Amino acid sequence: MRIAVSKDGVSLDNINIYDTPKSFDEALDLFSTFKGGSFKVIAGGVPGILDKEKNSLVRSPNLHGWVGVTIKNKLEESFGTKVILENDAALAGLGEACFGADRDKRIIAYLTISTGIGGARIVDKKIDVCSWGFEPGKQIIDADITIWPESINFNSESLPSGCLESYISGAALNYRYGKSSVEIKDPDIWREVEKLLAVAINNTIAYWSPEVVILGGGIVLEKAVSLDNIYENLATVTGAFPELPEVKKAELGDGSALYGAIALIEFETENSGN
Repeated sequence: MRIAVSKDGVSLDNINIYDTPKSFDEALDLFSTFKGGSFKVIAGGVPGILDKEKNSLVRSPNLHGWVGVTIKNKLEESFGTKVILENDAALAGLGEACFGADRDKRIIAYLTISTGIGGARIVDKKIDVCSWGFEPGKQIIDADITIWPESINFNSESLPSGCLESYISGAALNYRYGKSSVEIKDPDIWREVEKLLAVAINNTIAYWSPEVVILGGGIVLEKAVSLDNIYENLATVTGAFPELPEVKKAELGDGSALYGAIALIEFETENSGN
């Protein structure tokens, strides 16, 4: 979990990094250590699907202890100021679109491959309209469950069988190989990850038609996978359009979602008149 303060609405002070608390009460205690200042607006991203009011998590495969908690209300009560919540991957995509190297692009597809897998479609520097958010990690890439049959036992209560997140997310790799992604050194494992990620990018290009695909998250940014290999695999599976969009790594690293929070605050403030 990352927390930062922006005094000018453009830049960030030091980014504070913490292990994400398993329960929201623990997280609220941590947030309270920042209560010494006066904040005009607070914005943040949470992993999973938010309710329609963007007040609480409806589903979160890796953060069960936060599901059903009225996060927005509790934060507003604690800090006495307006709070805006969004999906964390969508915020990261927004940050890349507004502050990254590709801020001149109109249509951006953002995918993050970390503990879980998320992403969003960003159009004209706004998170695209949707009903329940974007969940590219839930796309089915192995309908017959032949690549890794045991994946059906991984987090099966919230993930569809054969979905991308059940195969190449950090949590899935940990479950499959008994070690964290940073401890996995076998190049054959990462070649398989690259192939499956290329399939997911192909699907993303087909249904979102972006100008650029930006990849974030620890598994990509830690350089375990090769962007060249991913693109090479992508070129062999895709054929939807005459040319491929550029595929690149996130420019803002771990700060993507924090910069997305700045952009979200600016957008919400402009549209509310406050």
